[in-house]
Amino acid sequence: MDTLDSDLLPEGLEDRLPREAAATTRVMRAVQDVMHGHGYDRVLPPMIEFERSLASRMDGINARRMFRFVDPASLRMMALRSDHTPQIGRIAETRLAAAPRPLRLCYAGQVLTIKGDGLDPARERLQCGAELIGADNVAAACEIVAIAIEALQAAGARGVSVDFTLPDLVDTLAAKAFPLEPQQIEAVRRELDTKDAGGLRDAGGEAYVPLLYATGDFGTAIEKLAAIDADGQGRGALASRIAALREIAATLGGTARLTLDPSERHGFEYQSWLGFTLYADGSRGALGRGGTYRIAGSGEGEAATGFSLYPDALIAVVASAERAEDSVFLPLGHDRETAARLRSIGWRTVAALDAGDSAAALGCTHVLQGGEPVAL
Repeated sequence: MDTLDSDLLPEGLEDRLPREAAATTRVMRAVQDVMHGHGYDRVLPPMIEFERSLASRMDGINARRMFRFVDPASLRMMALRSDHTPQIGRIAETRLAAAPRPLRLCYAGQVLTIKGDGLDPARERLQCGAELIGADNVAAACEIVAIAIEALQAAGARGVSVDFTLPDLVDTLAAKAFPLEPQQIEAVRRELDTKDAGGLRDAGGEAYVPLLYATGDFGTAIEKLAAIDADGQGRGALASRIAALREIAATLGGTARLTLDPSERHGFEYQSWLGFTLYADGSRGALGRGGTYRIAGSGEGEAATGFSLYPDALIAVVASAERAEDSVFLPLGHDRETAARLRSIGWRTVAALDAGDSAAALGCTHVLQGGEPVAL
């Protein structure tokens, strides 16, 4: 027998109460201010689009994760966005096709998926990010990674770390250095993802086993990766990527802890030669991902570099660490001009509506007396 409770929310959805809602606003503003300061212009795409547009703009976008329904007006299938990036790609390729490149765009808003990701049951998440359209070179990567770190730190993250990966690693090596038959490639990718040395050997990927150990602290792991690359047939297949990673790391100048896991592919369904994941102390799970990719279009599509932050875990940390905001209780008959002056200089006021209201009952820290706020 089904029991329905009209006060329950669906699994993976939640309310943000005043303290967390206020922290959410501050985090969004801090992230947006950083991106704005670096020349990124904000766009506001709609929450709903035609499914075909959302699903076909990027390789690797999974339409099965989207809430889909038939539009009563057009009778075409529509979907709620599960990721802003395809929408930014559409805007860049259509409305802003004639805009000068590189084109710098940023965004912030909610995304929704049919089910959560791994151990995280959340289906609605805040996504903030920036996209650099028309460039996926080392300079673009340096800019994007640095801004992502700065944005997280401005939002209140501490101990930020960046884990680099090479999403096209298997394709690059399979072409010449460590040859694979086409039917072996997916199996080797899968075993690398699961970090299974035995499975790799069974899949014909014996040469790929050392990649499982080229992980950890960036300085050590990049040297191991360079040694593997030098030992391969067709030497130096990864030389340009290794040089790029070293340049990005040098540019960051110690602003974050750097690690490397070159074979990691989870969450990098449409990235090309570079991917990175962002973490911070005290925040559960990843706070963001980014990298290089191509926007589907004519020919090979336009190159781009970007990142997406999912700061919900950070918001919880920020909200719990902040003390309650000061507010001034305004008794009945208070002077309105005085109250307006206090608000203009940053005070928060709470006005009494009847004689039974009090500063303590309304959670105020001060009360208006003699034209000035007095601490309780």
